Amino acid sequence: MIQWYPGHMAKAKRNIQEHLKLVDLVIELLDARIPYSSQNPDIASITEKKPRIIVLNKADLASPEITEEWIEYFQKQSLIAVPVDSQRGIGLNMLTKQIKNLMKDKLEYWKKRGRKPRAFRAMVLGIPNVGKSSLINRFAKKKSAKIGDRPGITKGLQWIKFSGDLELLDVPGILWPKFEEEEVGYKLALTGAIASHLFDPVEMINHLILYLPTQQKEEILKQYDLTGKDQVDITTLLTSFGKSRGFLMQGGEVDLDKSARNFLLDFQKGKLGRITLEQPKK
Repeated sequence: MIQWYPGHMAKAKRNIQEHLKLVDLVIELLDARIPYSSQNPDIASITEKKPRIIVLNKADLASPEITEEWIEYFQKQSLIAVPVDSQRGIGLNMLTKQIKNLMKDKLEYWKKRGRKPRAFRAMVLGIPNVGKSSLINRFAKKKSAKIGDRPGITKGLQWIKFSGDLELLDVPGILWPKFEEEEVGYKLALTGAIASHLFDPVEMINHLILYLPTQQKEEILKQYDLTGKDQVDITTLLTSFGKSRGFLMQGGEVDLDKSARNFLLDFQKGKLGRITLEQPKK
């Protein structure tokens, strides 16, 4: 089973608990392709009674229909969920509107106490590589937060202050000490939340095919002339994929490891289609 809990993540958890008193609300980012697996179960208890809003980030890579199912799922838990593409800024206006709605009571409280309204202060939380820095930079309209393509690159707390009604506190992405469900670890690895060098890429493609919705699976098999097979032969699939990309070693044999890593990148970049790997539990 895949497990990953670097030391700085334990420190981040303590920092979150210490700095919650500074914020008015919590913005929790989830990966729209795996909302269940990308939700740290510690967050709800860590953030205590702070108002919380869910951002289904990377919604441009996920199935729109299933994303709507997840929005309804969170609504039943009395949580607002907003689909967002933080890379292009799509959904930020709706997110801002929902934050203001969530903070209406606090604004009224300030007014009744004769206090001058100030910018709302939000803590941005989520697992590594879920797009927190991209979201903050889009809000700030400048590169205020350091962005990296390696999970967990943000190591320290930082306030992002800019004009408007919102100030954001960025904290490092945190996973949790142990994944109780084996599938959670695999899905986090598939979507890039866990560093790629920690797992076997061929094994990951095997799991990806298992999780793919039927329609996408059939389209991929058709593309590589593998339709009609009762079981997907991963070696055959990666061999066909590798030949199409020219991933050949000396002697003409396909480099399966390189093929698997690039197949995974195609999935992560949305080149296989808009795919969600899990649906809300009924």
